[in-house]
Amino acid sequence: MEAVIAIGIGVLAGSGVWLILRPRTFQVIIGLSLLSYAVNLFIFGMGRLRSNAAPILDGVSAVTAYADPVPQSLVLTAIVIGFAMTALFLVVLLASRGLTGTDHVDGQER
Repeated sequence: MEAVIAIGIGVLAGSGVWLILRPRTFQVIIGLSLLSYAVNLFIFGMGRLRSNAAPILDGVSAVTAYADPVPQSLVLTAIVIGFAMTALFLVVLLASRGLTGTDHVDGQER
């Protein structure tokens, strides 16, 4: 299970970085989204990966008997903030496209 999550995080992060380095604005926005998804999966994975098990852990003291809810709440907050950031970037993309007539990051066609 951990290997699948690690490979998924690596693929998302690698694809995100590759898209961020592209010359078009929309590709940069999609790359930022993929990179934020990779970070969300990483944070979510820090809260103990267990399959087919209850959130209550067996055989440990009463204080640590439950799965850590902090990574889950951080990821939920990051999803909402990421959605707002993507919407803002798309509005800026459309305004920039209307003003310059191109969607290249540096404003020049090659």
